[in-house]
Order: sequence, then C-alpha cells, then structure tokens
Amino acid sequence: MPGSLPAVCEAAWPKDVGIIAMEVYVPSQFVDQAELEEYDGVGSGKYTVGLGQARMGFCSDREDINSLCLTVVQRLMERSGLSYDSVGRLEVGTETIIDKSKSTKTVLMQLFEESGNTDVEGVDTTNACYGGTAALFNAVNWVESSSWDGRYAVVVAGDIAVYATGSARPTGGAGAVAMLVGPNAPLAFERGLRGTHMQHAYDFYKPDMVSEYPVVDGKLSIQCYLSALDRCYSVFRNKIHAQWQREGVERRCSLEDFGFMVFHSPYCKLVQKSLARLMLNDFMCHPSPNTESGPFSGLEAFRDVKIEDTYFDRDVEKAFMKASSELFENKTKASLLISNQNGNMYTPSVYGCLASVLAQHTPQQLAGQRIGVFSYGSGFAATLYSIRVTQDATPGSALDKMVSSLCDLQARLDSRKKVSPGVFAENMKLREETHHLANYIPQGSVEELSPGTWYLTRVDEKHRRQYARRSMDDHRPLEAGLLTAAEHIPSPLKKMPRIPTTTAGPEVVISNGDH
Repeated sequence: MPGSLPAVCEAAWPKDVGIIAMEVYVPSQFVDQAELEEYDGVGSGKYTVGLGQARMGFCSDREDINSLCLTVVQRLMERSGLSYDSVGRLEVGTETIIDKSKSTKTVLMQLFEESGNTDVEGVDTTNACYGGTAALFNAVNWVESSSWDGRYAVVVAGDIAVYATGSARPTGGAGAVAMLVGPNAPLAFERGLRGTHMQHAYDFYKPDMVSEYPVVDGKLSIQCYLSALDRCYSVFRNKIHAQWQREGVERRCSLEDFGFMVFHSPYCKLVQKSLARLMLNDFMCHPSPNTESGPFSGLEAFRDVKIEDTYFDRDVEKAFMKASSELFENKTKASLLISNQNGNMYTPSVYGCLASVLAQHTPQQLAGQRIGVFSYGSGFAATLYSIRVTQDATPGSALDKMVSSLCDLQARLDSRKKVSPGVFAENMKLREETHHLANYIPQGSVEELSPGTWYLTRVDEKHRRQYARRSMDDHRPLEAGLLTAAEHIPSPLKKMPRIPTTTAGPEVVISNGDH
C-alpha cells in the first residue's frame, strides 16, 4: 500500500534512538510560595496545598531565553566532554519569543564558532509548552532518517513563565533543559508508540507582542489538558495493543505497564489529578472491573459515567485520586521535584519531571522500566509517548553516567537564594517595564547568578543583544568526561577533531547581532 513501510527498512534504522544525556538549568533565585500567599493576601495553603507548589524560581532582567539556552547547552557539552564538532542538529523549543524572525538557535551557534562547525541543522519550534517535545521528535526523526550523518542532535527546551499580578502568578517559573539525542541511548523511544491529539482552542495564548504575559482561560485550559490526556492515552493504548497482537500477545494496556508516568506540570496538583484520570480511563475501558477488591475497589458507582462529563466532577476526582494514591507515590510523585521547587518552566516542564525521576532513583531501579511521558501545550497540542530504559545499569554504563550527572539536582535547588515576595514583585515590575526596550543596560545583579551562567549585558539601539558568561573561577568545575562521542555514536564520514572544553577562566562576550 502506498506510504506503508517495508519490513526490511526497520533493520536499517539506528538502534535505540533516544536521550543519551541531560542537563537542567534553573535560576539562582526563588520566592517561597507560603510567603507569597501571605504577601498576596490569599488564604493559607492556596498556593502550597491547592496548587502543590513550594517554591518558584524567577529571572531578573539579566536573563532572557537566549541566555538560558546558552547556559544549559554549554553545561551539557562541558559535563559530557563533547566537541561541538560532534553535533549535527540543534533544535530549540520555546514560547518565550523575543524576536519574530531570528531564532534562539542562531544565537546558540556562537558556541560552535571556535570549532568551525557550521553544518548544524534545526531552528526553533513554537507552540506553547509543546515546542520542546516537537523539537525532540524532530531530532529523533532526524537520527532515524536518511539525512543523518552519524553525529549527535542536541535539543533545548527553555522558557521564562511570568504572569501579571493575580491568581495565575504563582504558577510561573523559569528554566531550561538540554538533551543529547542519538542511537544506543539509555532512554530509547519506543517506535510507533505515540498517541497525539491536536485541536483548536483559546485556552492560553499570547497575542500581545509587547508583553510577556499570556491571556489565560483557566477553566478551559484544565478541560483542554484533561481531554487531551484522555485522547492521547486512548490512541497510545490502541497502538500498543496492535503491536502486541502482531507479536501474538493478548492483553490490555494499563497504568501497570508503566514503571513511571511523567506529565507536563503547570502545577503539581494537576499532575496528581492527571494520574487519577488515567486510572479512570483504565476503569472505564475495562470490560469487567473488579470493584470488590483490588485497585478498583469501591468504584462501582462510577461505572456508567461519561468521561467527557467528568472534567470538573469533584466526586469522580476525589474517588480516583484516593484509589490511585499508591500508584501516584510509586510512579509519579518523584517526577515533581523540580516542578514543586521551581515552578512551571513551560516547554522544559515535562523534561524537568523526567530528570527528577532519574535524579532520585538508582540505575538498578530504572533499568528496563517503561516511562510514560505526557506533553501538553495550549492552543492545543499534546502527545503521550513512551521511553524504554536500557537494561544495562552497570557502573560506567550510559545509564549510570546519566543518573550520576543528575543526582545533585536537589543540592542545586537547595543552593539557590531565597528572596522576599517584595523583591520578587520588584523584579517582575522591572521585567514588565523594560521588556523589549532598545538601547538598554540590564539592572539586575550579576553576582546573584550562579557561576558559569550566561547573562544579558546590553540591548543596543537596533535591539541587538550582547551576552557574557559569569566566570567559573569561584566555583567547583563542572564534572567532565561523563561520556564521549565515540562511546555511543559512530563517527561521521569525515574525521572530526575534538575541541578541548574549558570550565574556568575570564568572561566571554558574545552577541546575537554582528560579531
């Protein structure tokens, strides 16, 4: 049939394409959500219990989307001990747009200049919080395509999530995640297992080009998120059932088939409700669920509900959150470390959740597990897909190196500086008043930034931005040599010399204009 894939083609695909290494960057300052409750004059627990948030990271006017991505990409390359020559594709997913034409990816190319490598495909991808996932799919597809030349792909998801004063502000955050993509990966994408749902809605959008703030319909946004989750889970299960039938396996897919489930996290409480929602789907799709004992015990009263009528049904929500509490503890709670401590990072959110799982488990606990990943972006676009963790958890393995590189996430979060809600509000006001100004020198303190962080030094009269990197001299060097290109990816057709990486020294200045 036209468009079908001959079976012989599958043998030619690179094996186990997926994520080889990850790096996470969060801002060096945060505001305590309990203190923010008091400052905002709302009821105690509104942000901490109602939303499930403890801290919120934020950026001064010294950081923008370009600087976040510069920082996380350089840290990924340094910690991995990689040459910039070893990268053939670089994709950025973001909704933090500071230029309607020039991509953040082009700014990142200045990191490649010393290596002389300009043969790097990819640009920016935008659709609310889904852009990072679209960029990751592009990178995976490139490695599996005839265009692949044997080099790595790097995917960056980064955003600064800020809201106007009001009920949405505590759901903000900021950060970036960079991922190294290639074959023989410890986190391999399961081929053919993507359930996608895309639809038009005005649940969250940014029509004002001179403001960072979005327009949000909170209730509609929750309905869109949950309905997308239902649809994606249904499509995913149909696809995995079809695979199993081809293999002669007759069984039903349920939450029990996932070792871990991670979700895009606008706020932590919605993630807990989302896992309960998947259990509701399992319950409603089961031909004869046992309501006398087991996970569905006591749920017989909900057997005849229509799933499209349950988005705001408190009785259904309460019953299934209770029924899924153990599953949440085992499969999802660990994923909320960064989300709880830093807030919503938009495109990096779900990948911060994935990194949180890796950071809090041993390679032996992760080996062989299937990780379900649900990515949602308003407007709206969503996909539920699965990652299979390698079985090799031996010391020095790719999985061991990945876990080792992320095991200090809690320490990184704890090392940040807490500021008062008043200082946070002043920073938000400064960002609001100076957003998109030309001929502007940022006022934020460089000393408050973590060593090795890229930051904005000025915006000239033509809106060209210039950046510098804070010296690493006053901080321990980033760990290097976690992996090398030769360990995982075949050499490309031409020999690529390694370029020594530097983790200390004077500040380096680059710009996003002439250089």
